Amino acid sequence: MDLGISGKTAFVAASTGGLGLAIARALAAEGVRVAVTGRRPDRAKEIAAELEAAGHTAIGIEADLGTPEGAAAAVERCTEALGPVDILVLNGPGPKPGAAATLTSDDIAAAFDVLVKPQHALVAQALPGMRERRWGRILAVGSSGVVAPLPNLAVSNTGRAALAGYLKTLAAEVALDAVTVNMLLPGRIATDRVAELDQAAAKRRGTTVEEIQLESRKTIPARRYGEPGEFGAAAAFLCSAPASYITGVALRCDGGLIRSL
Repeated sequence: MDLGISGKTAFVAASTGGLGLAIARALAAEGVRVAVTGRRPDRAKEIAAELEAAGHTAIGIEADLGTPEGAAAAVERCTEALGPVDILVLNGPGPKPGAAATLTSDDIAAAFDVLVKPQHALVAQALPGMRERRWGRILAVGSSGVVAPLPNLAVSNTGRAALAGYLKTLAAEVALDAVTVNMLLPGRIATDRVAELDQAAAKRRGTTVEEIQLESRKTIPARRYGEPGEFGAAAAFLCSAPASYITGVALRCDGGLIRSL
């Protein structure tokens, strides 16, 4: 399938590793000009160089998205080097694990500071141009916790649900401008983040990581963790021209982990 996005420009937040990197690679393979971003400028530039060596167009950008000023600077750098942002991928590190019963007011604030404010700041920078050009894709990397809250991830469940509410509202507001807004929800994808959660679970329960992974696989109908490349491919489609009638959707890429439709 021709995804129809060759020559577009993508800003992929937190793309120096994990799911963000998988998306950056998938978009680059489709001919998209990709801004690889993160707090590790050397790593961002290294990945961009790898993509360029493979015949793609990419740039590595240091991006501290903790403030609106940082988001503005990163998007401006992308625009200067690659052109206006057509595809905005919202992504970031997950907050610390923890139970709902022990949440503090600082934890609640952190849920918004980490999972809502940076994403809103990026949207505020990229969306006006998308609406003016009447073409745009906004895709957020979420979590299956948006559909079914995950045990011991209370901060993540809270912040991601808030982000989902914001994006669903936004999707309806910008649909007439040919801008789609969607979320892609990973299940157990084999990334460093999931490995950290497995390690934390093993420590908490006094068992081995291998046992935790075995138990996790048993809960997934596919009986395996997903590969980052599989997630990246799903993201590339949601950012494509053929996906122009898909908006306001939270699509799960989880091997059947969540049992509801």
